[in-house]
Amino acid sequence: MSFQKPQVKPTNIEFSCTEIGGLWGIYFQEGMAVCFLTYLLHHLQDGQIVPLAEEALKISQERIEKIKQFFLAENFPIPAGFSEGDVNLAAPPLLHDTFTLSFIYMMNRLGMINYAFTASNNARLDVLDFFNECMHTSTEMFGKAVRMMLEKGIYDRPPKMNYPNKIEYVQKVSFLDGIIGMKRPLNALELSEIFFNIERNYFSVILMLGFAQVMEDKTLKNVILRGKKISEQQIELFNSLLMDEELLGTVPVSMEVTASTVSPFSDKLIMSMINVLNSVDILLISRALSVTMRADLTAHYTKIITDVMVYAKDTYDIMVERKWLEQPPLTTDRNQLMKS
Repeated sequence: MSFQKPQVKPTNIEFSCTEIGGLWGIYFQEGMAVCFLTYLLHHLQDGQIVPLAEEALKISQERIEKIKQFFLAENFPIPAGFSEGDVNLAAPPLLHDTFTLSFIYMMNRLGMINYAFTASNNARLDVLDFFNECMHTSTEMFGKAVRMMLEKGIYDRPPKMNYPNKIEYVQKVSFLDGIIGMKRPLNALELSEIFFNIERNYFSVILMLGFAQVMEDKTLKNVILRGKKISEQQIELFNSLLMDEELLGTVPVSMEVTASTVSPFSDKLIMSMINVLNSVDILLISRALSVTMRADLTAHYTKIITDVMVYAKDTYDIMVERKWLEQPPLTTDRNQLMKS
């Protein structure tokens, strides 16, 4: 048996697991973004938002092409991902124009977090440069989205708080209490996490409402409505915490779902987006848990993570059953090789 001699390269630094995992995951996320932005842009009428949506779409398309180049250069299988078949441009508008702006804002806010984490795990410099560029463009797009949302009066700023008069140190263990007896006021980190968890869950509720409205499959519709309920429960909980602190609650965003009942997306794309939302929820609630110093908040976050993980497992099982979940690259099964 003869083997073809591999191509000689100036250097041959192969991908490690971190580069493979990072590029593979981002390929799917940007593929979903392209599908959503293509549809949203197709129906977009607000001339102020159109250029920003076009720029966001172009950035996602360029990222996908760059990742393809990385994979081709390494003879690495390109994931199937998503295609034009996952979007129905003939479907009527499901979401009002302002949602496109909300989508760009949220996509890039989460992108900054994700790209920073992914970049910090990479050792191959060309891949590191790519993720650094992704962080840069996501930060720019986030700023543009915030600026436009402020101009349109649809950006809900995080709560203000009075500046401290002096530096203080924790004097007693009760600083960590909160389940029984008097609770100390929220600190800046805790308040910030509560606000952004409310904001993110409102975004999820809007998406889930739209998905449930157009979903014909009864099983999937029930799963989507269950996810919507989980997000609504988080909003109710976090708003009640703010009300208890005399900070008022964060008001709901304006209704951004139309009356359309025609699905613009494939069932696979919809469930994949829910899968991503579950992952993001677990990640960011874990982040909130890691910085909280009040026992009652710790208890709330722990329960939320448990509830979301149970829900995520159920959506995962459905995607596996329907052969919608593409398998991440696996390490070599040495035991199986030795048996053959």
